[in-house]
Order: sequence, then structure tokens, then C-alpha cells
Amino acid sequence: MINCIVIDDEPLAVEILEDFISKVPATQLVGKYTNALAALQQLENEEIDLLFLDIKMPDISGIDFFSSLKRKPAVIFTTAYQEYAVESYNLDAIDYLVKPIPFNRFLNAVGKAQEYITSTKNVKKEVNTSTARKFIFIKTEYKIVRIELDDILYIEGLKDYSKIYLKDNPKPIFTLQNLKSFETKFQADEFIRVHRSYIVSVSKINMICKNRVVIGQTDIPVSIGFRNNLLDVVHKNS
Repeated sequence: MINCIVIDDEPLAVEILEDFISKVPATQLVGKYTNALAALQQLENEEIDLLFLDIKMPDISGIDFFSSLKRKPAVIFTTAYQEYAVESYNLDAIDYLVKPIPFNRFLNAVGKAQEYITSTKNVKKEVNTSTARKFIFIKTEYKIVRIELDDILYIEGLKDYSKIYLKDNPKPIFTLQNLKSFETKFQADEFIRVHRSYIVSVSKINMICKNRVVIGQTDIPVSIGFRNNLLDVVHKNS
């Protein structure tokens, strides 16, 4: 179900959109306003999927209002003035409906919004699933072993295989996987590549020097090409 809010200073325009929304099973109206600023609290505190927003309003334009939002839902601009179309698309609007709005144009716009919202939610689910990963399975020496991500210190990539170094384990685990395959499994804020031959656990870094990181008693080289990515992650966790 797509949660919608309508903002338009004309009560009749609000009523028309309310009627249109009620006719589409996939949409539900959760808020309607003739004053944009009155909608701020709901937009900030609730998960709103789709905003129908008038552009030309007395206190603040719809474009300025939408630009000011910290949490931006998908937006369909509604207006009697066609000259704002380019500016609205610069804000990645789903669509731009010119009043009086025919129901078939409304349906078309909602269809595009539904496709966009569904794809966005699917991406978020994938990210959350990946973030929730706490372990990986590794093939090594004719068997498959489970490795907790929190146990990994760093991974060294060699020509045909990799070595995984674990805390409380003096010997690394050998596996016929390259570093690239590990990069696709890990979140960038948890593990980061610092050299063509090394991926390190961000949480296990004890110190960062000009061209190396220190994990425990081990110095790991940092190459110039990967240094900025490392610093970006450090700043996010500062």
C-alpha cells in the first residue's frame, strides 16, 4: 500500500485528488493539507511514500517546500502552470500533472510512482539483509567452514587464493577465492580494501599511518589509490 499526502491551497483540488486516490486500491490517503507548513510534522515523523504537491501556493512554493524536506518521499507535482515542469523534474519528480487533472493522467502518474517506490523498497531490503549478515561460509581444504565476520581481522589476497586472518587464531584460513569476491559480500563501512592485496576489518584497525594501517601487531600497507576511501570511512565513524 502506498501512503499518500496531498498538499494544495485550493480545497477543491484536494477533494479531487482525495477522490482519485480512493479509487486506486494500491493507494491510501493518510494526510491532506491546504497549508504546506502544516504537513511538516507528519512528513518528518511518518513514513510517507508519495506526495501530491501543488507548486504555486501563497506562503511557500511547492518546489521550495520539497527542497527543504530532510526526508523526501516520491513526489508528483500538481499545478495549473506548465512553466514549472523543467524545475520540477530537476528535483527528480515522478510526474508533473497540469490542472484540471484527467483521471487517466493521474493513473499513469501513480503507476510510475508505484514502480519507483517498489524498486526503492526492494533496494532497501537488500541493503538491510546484507547489513544483517553476521557470518560467511568459506570453502577450504575440501570442507566448508563458517566464519563469523566479527572474527575477521584482515584478508590477504595472493595470486590464486586468499588468506583470512582471524582473532584468537594463529593460523590463517586458506581459500580459493579472490579479494574481489569478498568485496561483494561485505559492507563498505565494515570491511574496506586498502591495497590490491588486502581487505581489512574497519573495527579492528588500531592505528592509521601515512601508508599503512596497524591491526594488532601487523602492519598492512595502504596504497595511494585506496587511501581516500579509507579516510572517508574513518571520517564517517569519527
